[in-house]
Amino acid sequence: MERQHISSGAAFEERVGYSRAVRVGDRVWVSGTAPIMPKDADPPDDAFAQAQICLSIIERALVEAGSSLDEVVRTGIHVTDATLIDAVGRAHGDAFARARPATTGIVVALLDPRWLVEIEAEAVILQP
Repeated sequence: MERQHISSGAAFEERVGYSRAVRVGDRVWVSGTAPIMPKDADPPDDAFAQAQICLSIIERALVEAGSSLDEVVRTGIHVTDATLIDAVGRAHGDAFARARPATTGIVVALLDPRWLVEIEAEAVILQP
C-alpha cells in the first residue's frame, strides 16, 4: 500500500523527521499541530484563536490527503492549562460539529512557551 506524506513546511518536520500528515489507504493521521505562524511570528495570545490556527493547518493537510474535517474520527487536544479547554473546545466544536470525533483532552507542557494548545487528528476517507 502506498504512503503519502503531507508537509506544512514547518521547520520541525525536516529537523525531527516527520510529516504533518500521512495517508495510507483510506486512513489519514495528522501529527500534533501547534499554532505555528509564518516566519515564526508570535501566535495570538488566546487559546481559542490558537486552536483555530491549529485546526486550519489540520484542515489543509486533510484536504491535501483527499479528506476533510467531516471525515475525522479521532482527535487529541493538548492544552497547557485545564482552564483553556472551554475556549479550545469551542473551536474544536465549530470545526467538528458534523464529524463529532472521539477525542481526548490532556494537560501538557508544549515545546514552545508561546503555544497554549496542540491538536492531532485521525481520519477515515469515506468517499470513493
